[in-house]
Amino acid sequence: MKYYPVFWNIAGKKCVVVGGGDVAARKVTRLLDCNAKVCVVSPGLVPELEELKRNRLIDHVNDAYESKYLNGAVLVIGATDDEKINDAISKDAKEKNLPVNIVDDPQKCDFILPSLIERGDLTIACSTGGQSPALARYLREELELVYGEEYAVLASILGQLRTKMEKNAGVGKTWFNQLMSAGLLDAIRIRDTRKVKTIVRDITGEEIILG
Repeated sequence: MKYYPVFWNIAGKKCVVVGGGDVAARKVTRLLDCNAKVCVVSPGLVPELEELKRNRLIDHVNDAYESKYLNGAVLVIGATDDEKINDAISKDAKEKNLPVNIVDDPQKCDFILPSLIERGDLTIACSTGGQSPALARYLREELELVYGEEYAVLASILGQLRTKMEKNAGVGKTWFNQLMSAGLLDAIRIRDTRKVKTIVRDITGEEIILG
């Protein structure tokens, strides 16, 4: 199946995770990283989720799954080990026109979750369309060796320059090529802050902030 790749802003929006185990905890953590408002539906929670509940980082419905708990959500993730419950979650979500993911069961999903490489605001997603999660993980591990933390800094620098680039048509690509040719990435890798700032200033005339 061919999936439509998209990055979705879910900050402040209700996302429901059904299940209280370790798999559910991983899904919840990812949603919280995106500043979603997470509601977990499960009679029990693993310690990681209990801690999130104590810290008021998630809402918890201490009950068996019912379709009413999906009301108001923008997406649903089913992470239980009960096939009948997962079937019901998928059916109910689709009836409510809510995108749904059932863990490890792409046939019941409207969307699947890719394997991710994250470097600051830079995110690279790997997916095999649900054919082989193992291959997606392998590709992620290979890419992690290529794209190190220096790319987080590079993305931040380019983000700071973006407004001026947009105001000057055509300058963006030129600046980017010049910055890379001048060794900006290598300077970032060796943490030569002075050289990084000098390269950026000489090419763009801009002063940047490095974290």
